[in-house]
Amino acid sequence: MPVLLERNGACAVMTLDRPEALNALSFAVIEEIATHLDAVARSDARALLITGAGSKAFCAGADIKELRGRDLMARRRATRRGQDVFAMIERLPMPSVAVINGFAFGGGLELALSCTFRLATPNAKLGLPEIKLGLIPGYGGTQRLPRVIGEARALDMILTGRTVDAAEAERIGLVLRIVEGDPIAAGVAFAASFIGFGLPALSFAREAVRRGLTVPLGEGLKIEADLSTLAFQTADAEEGMSAFLEKRKPDFRDA
Repeated sequence: MPVLLERNGACAVMTLDRPEALNALSFAVIEEIATHLDAVARSDARALLITGAGSKAFCAGADIKELRGRDLMARRRATRRGQDVFAMIERLPMPSVAVINGFAFGGGLELALSCTFRLATPNAKLGLPEIKLGLIPGYGGTQRLPRVIGEARALDMILTGRTVDAAEAERIGLVLRIVEGDPIAAGVAFAASFIGFGLPALSFAREAVRRGLTVPLGEGLKIEADLSTLAFQTADAEEGMSAFLEKRKPDFRDA
């Protein structure tokens, strides 16, 4: 199977498992990712971790040989399908963490950009090199990268196709931090900082930020007010406030 889905405690772990192809994204791999994301959405996992098998690559991007010899509509359908699958990650009820171990190029970086958080091992290399093929990113790179690192830095990466290393990626905010050791263990340790909180509040907070980035501040504040009000209606909110007043640890039930 080119994509593995396993459990590590409270975390679902998805591993791109084509190390001989630097974990490249074939059309079949995209479909298998979609199948696994459906399973994760239905599970009781508190977080999703995504990484790549081996030490060389998180994901080196698309299988270039699959991109040639297709008609216009087939190309558009494939692009929209990749966008739709990656958008599934944003809609998950739990946060997601991409642990970038090695190369994350093209679609591989776009996959990571779909996640809530990005961590990188010291040997990570990240880039959108499509311009070198006479192409542009198609799985969300032109839209998500500017939202993460700003327009000028995003255009620098997209228009030159240049690669950034882990240190630069951390400096410009493309990754949150650099982690050492086993990527999965590092991801699990990072996820421990939020998996104890209730999923409704985690989901509302992510939605408020994501939606707010696409509208003026005034509209964003309305979105925040709506979602904050919804959060107050949950049993978890009542439990959290009661626990605070009673000076005990809350027992969140995702309700």
